[in-house]
Amino acid sequence: MTDDEQPQEAAHTGELTRRKVVAAGGAALAAVTVGGGVAFAGQPGKGGGAGPAREECYRLTAETTEGPYYIDADKIRRNVTEDREGIPLALRVKVIDSDTCRPLKHAAVDIWHCDALGIYSGYEDASQGGPGGPGGPGGEPGGTPTGTPTGIPTDAPTGPPGGGGPGKTDPTDDNRYLRGTWLTDAHGHVDFRTVFPGWYRGRAVHIHTKVHVGGKLTETGYEGGHTCHTGQFFFDEAAVLASAEAEPYSTSTTERTTLTEDTIYDQNGISGGLLRLRYKKDDIARGVVATITVGVDPDETNEGQDWVTGSPSPSAS
Repeated sequence: MTDDEQPQEAAHTGELTRRKVVAAGGAALAAVTVGGGVAFAGQPGKGGGAGPAREECYRLTAETTEGPYYIDADKIRRNVTEDREGIPLALRVKVIDSDTCRPLKHAAVDIWHCDALGIYSGYEDASQGGPGGPGGPGGEPGGTPTGTPTGIPTDAPTGPPGGGGPGKTDPTDDNRYLRGTWLTDAHGHVDFRTVFPGWYRGRAVHIHTKVHVGGKLTETGYEGGHTCHTGQFFFDEAAVLASAEAEPYSTSTTERTTLTEDTIYDQNGISGGLLRLRYKKDDIARGVVATITVGVDPDETNEGQDWVTGSPSPSAS
């Protein structure tokens, strides 16, 4: 049976919960053409470094905070772009068992992130990068970025690392762009089509992710199982600075935070969530291909919620 013939391809619609997700057919991932002059970033090692990529399958990928803007598996789809403008991003995630090195098939992978101007769907009024939000610019973005990314501003919201506010809150609107969940194939791969994220105060550019295992797809959705990984994917500084030259990123006036100054990224390359990026060096606007291997312990439970309540480490039981 091919990936396109697997039962998760069936189209369904509806409201979803963490342990019961209703399938909605996603468009097949459209590959991003990058052509010659391709730039590579995000190799294993401290802060990325150089050299050939090597999967260190015995290493767990770092657990991080869930953050305040997670919505339980609301959309089962691979193309999460909807109407959002931005640099096309083809994201391929490989999920493996960090103990056996074997791929995890039919694991449910969630991704969610802000748009090019730092706004999260479901939380448009509260998003840090959005107008009027905590840490937002207080108006519609305009002008050009303020140069090289700077450190965490002194007036950035306090609270749990990476949480962006006082903790988990209920959605404030019905939008769900740049959010999606899909099942890994027999090789542990899952592909998403989205846009390159923007930035907001106090955080480097990132994508949130969760991995659920042990459940099954039924006629009404994905049921059962547990969350074995809560993490974030990160983008190297060269790519972020290149994106800032393209619209609509170039219209943002929100301060940026560098990868080395981020409070969540652990500076450990791929094991810390650093993506390997491929794009045309002098024309990133054409699109970016991002890949990463995520090592998880499928027997553990890592919801990422203890970070939000102030615990020094993610939950694990």
